[in-house]
Amino acid sequence: MPGKAEKTNANISRKAICGAILSLSVPAIVTNVTVPVLGITDVAIAGHLGSTVFIAAIAIGTNMFNMLYWLFNFLRMGSSGLTAQAYGAGDKVASTLVLSRALMIAVAVGVIMILFRNPLCDLILDSMDVTGDSRIVAQTYFLIRIWAAPATLSIFAFTGWFVGMQNSKVTMWVSLLINVLNIAGSLLLVFYAGMDIDALAHGTVMAQWGGLIAAVTVCLKKYKLSLPNVREVVNWSELKRFFSINIDIFLRTICLIAVTLWFTRIGASQGDTMLSVNALIMQLFTVFSFFMDGFAFAGEGLSGRFKGACDSVGFHLTVKYLLIFGIAISTVFTALYAFCGELFIGFLTDDIAVAYASKDYIYWAATIPFAGFLAFTWDGIFIGTTETRSMLISMALAMGVFFGVFYLSFNRLGNHGLWLAFISYLAVRGEVLWLLSRRFKNLDYFSHKENI
Repeated sequence: MPGKAEKTNANISRKAICGAILSLSVPAIVTNVTVPVLGITDVAIAGHLGSTVFIAAIAIGTNMFNMLYWLFNFLRMGSSGLTAQAYGAGDKVASTLVLSRALMIAVAVGVIMILFRNPLCDLILDSMDVTGDSRIVAQTYFLIRIWAAPATLSIFAFTGWFVGMQNSKVTMWVSLLINVLNIAGSLLLVFYAGMDIDALAHGTVMAQWGGLIAAVTVCLKKYKLSLPNVREVVNWSELKRFFSINIDIFLRTICLIAVTLWFTRIGASQGDTMLSVNALIMQLFTVFSFFMDGFAFAGEGLSGRFKGACDSVGFHLTVKYLLIFGIAISTVFTALYAFCGELFIGFLTDDIAVAYASKDYIYWAATIPFAGFLAFTWDGIFIGTTETRSMLISMALAMGVFFGVFYLSFNRLGNHGLWLAFISYLAVRGEVLWLLSRRFKNLDYFSHKENI
């Protein structure tokens, strides 16, 4: 029987872990929830510019940058795990070097994007098969907004670094600042300077650079960072490890994009009604992901911190309570979608045909939370421990399952076969990572400190 003091210490540890999870996840959830506000505002402003082509162009332009920047999200994920491990090990120099290397890559890639902006723009528009007036206006939007690329990619790096430093509140405030600057700048340029689609692009550019200035200011004021030696930053052995981690994440993102694009393509091939139905159900998945992504952020920061500190007890408690939170959130969302799904669909659309067709797919929305929560949870943990090869393996297997189930079921089940493939893909991602997580039970895993 454990003594009273041991029980008290255990309770304190549990409270501390739960508190740490919430302190990291809640600001991240707030950030996620506020992101769509900017998109809605841009569409609303475009809708008052006098032509429907502006609405189409802003949608196309936004998708162009989503596709482009999605490929470089490794700057955030790779930075968070390495930084968290340095934080756990109490190595301030190592954490500074992680940020410096990520920023070096972010600025270099951003500058390359600007230099090759014209062929890059044509390549993306061609891949999306955009023509006519929408293409011309979207091109104008892209060629202006691309000047924010170095700032946007640098913010990815800062976001990962702040999460690794156990401080997602900074990322929340920086994100809110960017949204406010973007909305205010766009409104001023449209309604007071008489600009049209270029106003939205210029507003985004100003907001991204303003957000970067805010992130740099916090680093200098709060963390007292100083510029490291160039030789330390360009350390080939450390850069090799950094690139190895990020290449795994990059390839994983390619797999994720392949699934997403195929899902959208098959939906579109079935006509506008079914495309709209899939988009609405996917919105319910997106809302759920806002919450689970927040807890994934907590997993990144805490699992990396405890790995760096060689603290197996803290690590396993983190995993335990992240899974408990995941089950709780999944239960809530499953109940909401099962019993209130039709209300959500009615809120999202007033098209009678689309709303009626969506009723047959509500149960897929209710299946998403329990099929997907393991994937989100384990993704955060594996990012924090920088076990990115395992993440790539799980995503590649899940992608294979997605296409396999799709080809076996689509001809017989139609769009339901597409959703069966997507749910299977989500479930396999989480289950494979759960199987690979057994390595964390190895007593030697936390017995030594890696060079960060």
